[in-house]
Amino acid sequence: MGTESQKIPVRLYRSRNRIVLASPMPGLEPGDIEVTISGRLLSINGVERGPRQHGLDLIRAEWTIGPYEREIELPENVNGRTTNATYGNGVLVISLPLSGEERDLETTRFKLRPTGLARGERVGHTGQVP
Repeated sequence: MGTESQKIPVRLYRSRNRIVLASPMPGLEPGDIEVTISGRLLSINGVERGPRQHGLDLIRAEWTIGPYEREIELPENVNGRTTNATYGNGVLVISLPLSGEERDLETTRFKLRPTGLARGERVGHTGQVP
């Protein structure tokens, strides 16, 4: 078993003022996920976790813990700087505000980071531009 990137499945939908993407990326920590928005192109990358998974005497392996990768052309312009991303229970959700402004089309790149300690409750994670 190698470390070839998996093309992650997505669910993409539009609300009144935003486009929302949801995608399963099991086994990662928030800091393992990077999001890039450039014009109408959205790129998601997740680094491989647990390289020891390749050394196991597996009977069946239908999924691995990364690396993940996906590029999606969005149907409308979005504002990358005000995009919000959360990761919980192995699912990445990205909320991309719609924008008709050309100035909003600059490239935005961010990694997710934890927003607080989890003590048995659900904790969301937000992306932040470095």
